This record gives sequence, C-alpha cells and structure tokens, in this order.
Amino acid sequence: MLQVILYITANDPRIDQIKTDLKQFKESFPHQLHVININEDEILAEEFGEKAPVLDIGIYRLLWEFDVTEIETAFIKADAKLKEAKSNKNVVMEERITKPLAMTKSDRFSRWFSNHYMVILNGFAFLYVFLAVLAPIFMQIGWEKPGRTIYKIYRPLCHQLAFRSFFLFGEQPYYPRELAGVEGVMTYSEATGHDEFDLATARDFLGNETLGYKIALCERDVAIYGFIFLFGAIFSITGKKIKPLPWYLWLIIGLGPIGLDGFSQLLGQSGFAIFSWLPLRESTPFLRTLTGGLFGLATAWFGFPYLEESVKDNRYEMNLKTAVTDQIDEEGRE
Repeated sequence: MLQVILYITANDPRIDQIKTDLKQFKESFPHQLHVININEDEILAEEFGEKAPVLDIGIYRLLWEFDVTEIETAFIKADAKLKEAKSNKNVVMEERITKPLAMTKSDRFSRWFSNHYMVILNGFAFLYVFLAVLAPIFMQIGWEKPGRTIYKIYRPLCHQLAFRSFFLFGEQPYYPRELAGVEGVMTYSEATGHDEFDLATARDFLGNETLGYKIALCERDVAIYGFIFLFGAIFSITGKKIKPLPWYLWLIIGLGPIGLDGFSQLLGQSGFAIFSWLPLRESTPFLRTLTGGLFGLATAWFGFPYLEESVKDNRYEMNLKTAVTDQIDEEGRE
C-alpha cells in the first residue's frame, strides 16, 4: 500500500478538498493517508510553513496549489516506482514507498549523537587530562598500583619525559633541563641526580615524596587538550554559533608556534651535522604550555565549527523526522 503524507495546518480550508481528491484514487492506487499538523511542532512549521499544503505520495512531493491531475500523476509515478523496486528486489525503496515513516535504531542513534556529540568530545578531552592528573594524586595518597596503571596506559600516547612534565605535591611544579635556562628552579639533574640526556630514565622516573609526582602527560599535551576542552565548553555554552577560525590563522597561530618551538629544539639536539647551524636549545615549561595552548585552542576553533556544520543538517533531518513520526505513531494509537 502506498504511503501518503499531507503536511497542512488543521484549520486550512483546503484539507477537505484534498482528502476528497485522494479518495478518487483509493481503488486504483490503494494508499494510507497520514495528515500532519505542521503547527504542532516548531520544526514542522519552519520546514513546511511557506510551502503548505505539501503532499508526499511515495517518494514524490507536491507543493502549494496542486490539483487532482497532479495528484493522479504522482500516484502513477509512485506506483511505477514501486513496481520497479519490486522487480529489482530493491527492498529499501519498496519499504520507503509502502511502509509508514518510522524512526529506526540507526535514526535514533544518529539523532542522539547529533544532539550530544560535543558532550562526548568535551567529556573525552576532560577525562584525558583529568586521568593524567589523577596519576600523581594516586601516587601521593599511596595508591601506587592504580597510579602506575595510568602512567602505563598513557605511555604510548606521550613521551612522559620528567624534565618536560609538570609535577604535583613537590618542591617545584617542574624540573627542566639545565639547557632550558630557567632561573630560580632546580634543574632535573640537580633534583634527581640523573643524566639529562638519559631519556629512558627520564621516562621511567615518576617522582617521589620530595619532588612530587609527574602528571602522566607532558606540559605541552596538558595545554593542548586542556585548551581543546576549554574552547569546546565555550563553544557548547554559546550554542555552537562561533564561526570557524580561517585555515591560514590556524597555520599562523596554531601550527606555526608549536612547530617552530618543537622542531627547532628537536633538530638542534639531533646531532646531525646538517643541523649544526641551529642553536642547541631546550624549550621552557612556559613555551611548551604557551605553544601547546595555542595549538589546542586554534585546532578546536578551526575544527569544532566545521564539525557542527556537518552535523547540523543531520540533526535537523532527524528532528524533523521525529516530529513527523510522533504524529504518525499517535495517529496509530487512536
């Protein structure tokens, strides 16, 4: 049986005439009519208000001032499309023409995700940083096993070098290499007695009761994901209306500083003769935090608004479909 949906206001004087016109084709084109009152939902009024009445016959749509001849033509086309679908064993098209519109499980998930994706992303960014901070807290209160488990989980995700990490509960918030030239603080080698260029030991060193315990993410990563969360929270609170950062500003503000700071340090310390012209340098905690924060902020500012644009259309379609199916379901219960 062909499915027919009429989008119209309940008090529209044309509704009786349209129903009468449809009855003429009840025998030649058996169909089920669903009348949707577009005034019952804001999204229905937005979509169909200026087009109503709107008549869907199968996959064909009639707008505004259609007559009985146009209705007959739509029925003929819909019936031909149904026969073609059956002949080609196109079950999806056949059900679309003959089954009442309904929300599938994938539709419900898609609607839920499109309405809550920022909660998921913000939650991930928050938990990613929070769990990294939880590791030194666990170590401080004596819960070493869960603390070490967190360090182990984060190990493939970050270098965890002690001289490039923040410390909690210790004498200083960080213990940089002497090469960084940070005045007024103990260097990593002074505090630990370890060789500053022994990377394996620096990764394994978690801290102690005197120096404190390092966060499971390095200073730069804490800043990156912290600012991604910060922008994500602001973006959500402001209704996802912030315009995207232009790509060239993302390059200048986000990628440029972190690339310059990171690669100049990496290449200068590589030991290759080709890079001997670069000064031997170690980035400071301030520069790591600043460049990481700029990268996280610019990346979120660039990416989240574009993500919203791609999700917005799907959210609208799913909310519109829900408004229609709610009335069809209510009609079926009457």
